Amino acid sequence: VQLVESGGGSAQAGGSLRLSCIAPENIFKEYCMGWVRRAPGKEAEGVATISTSGATEYATSVKGRFTISKDNAKKTLYLQLDSLKPEDTAMYHCAADASDYCYPHRRFYYHGQGTQVTVSS
Repeated sequence: VQLVESGGGSAQAGGSLRLSCIAPENIFKEYCMGWVRRAPGKEAEGVATISTSGATEYATSVKGRFTISKDNAKKTLYLQLDSLKPEDTAMYHCAADASDYCYPHRRFYYHGQGTQVTVSS
């Protein structure tokens, strides 16, 4: 399964970025999808998830600042990052899993290669 992310880059603290992930149609329609970030020296952190019905969940660290969404016609998953902080700096991976349990702290079976987000103060 190929998940392809794009949209990472550099931003100032308080700024915004938008990440995108293109997925195969069956994954997009039938799987729990989400975003997981990995920063050097830190454990992987599930950031946000969206279920097949569109229900969204967020990690406490990003709630109110990040928004996950998807466009069924484009088979694209998004993560809007607003009010960025330096501690948001990480590699962000699109992820998917067939389980109905769709929460950020879950382990995902499929991951993309990731897109780097760097936030400077």
